Amino acid sequence: MRRYFDDLETRSSDARAADLAGALPKQIARVKALAGYAAAFADVDAAEITSADKLASLPVLRKSDIGKAQAKHPPLGGFNAIPVSDFSHIFQSPGSIYEPGKISHDWWRMGRFLHACGIGRGDIVQNCFGYHLTPAGMIFENGAQAVGATVVPAGTGQTELQVQAADAIGATAYAGTPDYLKVILDCADALGTRLAFTKAVVGGGALFPSLRQEYADRGITCLQSYATADLGNIAYETPALDGLVIDEHVIVEIVTPGTGSPVVPGHVGEVVVTSLNPDYPLIRFATGDLSAVLPGQSPCGRTNMRIKGWMGRADQTAKIKGMFVRPEQVAALVERHEDVAKARVIASREGEMDIMTVQLETDVSDSDLYRDSVVGLLKLKGRIELVAPGTLPNDGIVIEDKRKYD
Repeated sequence: MRRYFDDLETRSSDARAADLAGALPKQIARVKALAGYAAAFADVDAAEITSADKLASLPVLRKSDIGKAQAKHPPLGGFNAIPVSDFSHIFQSPGSIYEPGKISHDWWRMGRFLHACGIGRGDIVQNCFGYHLTPAGMIFENGAQAVGATVVPAGTGQTELQVQAADAIGATAYAGTPDYLKVILDCADALGTRLAFTKAVVGGGALFPSLRQEYADRGITCLQSYATADLGNIAYETPALDGLVIDEHVIVEIVTPGTGSPVVPGHVGEVVVTSLNPDYPLIRFATGDLSAVLPGQSPCGRTNMRIKGWMGRADQTAKIKGMFVRPEQVAALVERHEDVAKARVIASREGEMDIMTVQLETDVSDSDLYRDSVVGLLKLKGRIELVAPGTLPNDGIVIEDKRKYD
């Protein structure tokens, strides 16, 4: 098997930037003609959007925006660039939000990840992702086909039958959630069956170090991907186990939660993704996940940007004293005061009362200077604590709920 999926993975930064400068304006021009983007992109000059930095001037698109648009313009809300009937599948996410898919070569770009795990022709992949309404099963099947592997469309559940099938067919690789592989292996042990799995590609949940080590002790190389139903593959692990490499057909930004503003490099923020898929182009799609960019290049030789992986959720909305406080309100508080570098709202309880504490990173010593802004923007009175710049944790959290509900 060749070392890399294609030459795109080892491009120089200059070559990648040049390719992006050619592809991105075409994608922006494409979306300007779509009903889902028409209003927000009416005044956008597609020719000027040539890099990730230029993307920062465009609005962020959230899943809730797509849901609202789909209610008005079913089924895909006007975000599809080809007729609905030209897609191979239409999937449904919770909340009745629909995503399209195609079975053309590596449409979800998952083949790149499977190749990095060493899966290819001669492998038989037991695909234990769901196939019903949700797209994960088809996403990984499409990727397996892209690398020439055979697929057992096992889906979820019926563990004894899974063991019997894997044994009889000689499955060499597992695809599914990280923890379900252990369920299958434990069941196989109980049945006295030794399975032939040597590779595992996982997603949809946390791959804890102890679980990865247990698989390694069984002779199974286990790598994880970061993908969504809307976008397909976003980033993936390689055998270097040094962060997740960004896919070659998406652009990833890390922004301050509640805004579209990029964070300082290395800081934790919300993952925002622009897809270069011409059939279903998503521009600055906010995933709601937190991560951070890793410096430097992967030891595996792939040259694209890397992220740390999943670090929590960006949607930190909390109800305090009966009022919702949202990340965008905290961001507005920082933007209002040039001397404030960062802010954090802490929700706690004293007795039976909610308490809101607003921590501000600033060199200023008079908290009264911020009191009107706190009340005006957060709609609540609260304690104000001034802390030195660099004091607040770099964890992407802007609203921390310390209240206990059990």
